[in-house]
Amino acid sequence: MKILNKAVTIVFAFLVTFSLSTSAAAERVIDSKDPYKLIEVVADITFKRFANEQDNIRKDANILKTIVREELLPYIDYRYAAFKVIGGQNFRRTTKAERAEFTKVFREYLVTSYAQVFTLYNNQKVEFGHARDFSNSNVVAVNTSVIEPGREPINISFRVRKNKKTNEWKAYDMVAEGISLLDSKQAEFSSLIRQKGLPHVSQMLKEKSAKDIVFK
Repeated sequence: MKILNKAVTIVFAFLVTFSLSTSAAAERVIDSKDPYKLIEVVADITFKRFANEQDNIRKDANILKTIVREELLPYIDYRYAAFKVIGGQNFRRTTKAERAEFTKVFREYLVTSYAQVFTLYNNQKVEFGHARDFSNSNVVAVNTSVIEPGREPINISFRVRKNKKTNEWKAYDMVAEGISLLDSKQAEFSSLIRQKGLPHVSQMLKEKSAKDIVFK
C-alpha cells in the first residue's frame, strides 16, 4: 500500500507537467500533432513558470488551482478519463445527465488534486525517453525518468491519445513504476458508484474540489 500511495503521489506530481503558460506560448509553439514534442515542451515551460511564480504561490497556494485550470487542462483529455473511471459496467447504469455532471465535477477534482501535489515540486529533473514512430498509432506511451539526488530514478510513462477528428494528442493517464493513476482512481470509485450511484460520487468530489490548497 505504501508503494501504491507513493507511486500515485508521484504520478499526480508530474501530471502538472502538462501545462502551458499563456505568456510563454509565443516563445515556444506547442505541437499537439506530435505527442513526444507536446510532453517535452510543455513540461519545460511549466517548470519555468512554476519557478517564476514561487513567491506569489507561497503567499496564496490557491493560485496553483488557477495555474492548473488555465494551463494544464487544455492538454488533458479529462472527459475520456472521467468515462474510464466510471467504468463499462457502471457506465450502462448511469444516465447521460449524470455522466455530464460527473465529468464536470471530475474536471475540478483533478484541478484541486493536481494543485495540491504541485506543492511537492522541488526542482526535480525529468529526462525523456526516445521518440518512436507513431504514424499508425492512436495511443502512445511517452517514457520519462524523474531524477532526484540520493534516490533511484523513478520511471513514469505518460499515456497520450490522439483525437480522430482533430488529430491532436492529449494525455489521459500516467503510469508510475507500473501503477496506473487512472486504474487506481477507477478502483477507488467503482464500488461507490455501484453501491451509492454516480450522483453521490459527484457530490463527494465536489466537496473535495472546494478545499483550499495548503503547503504541508
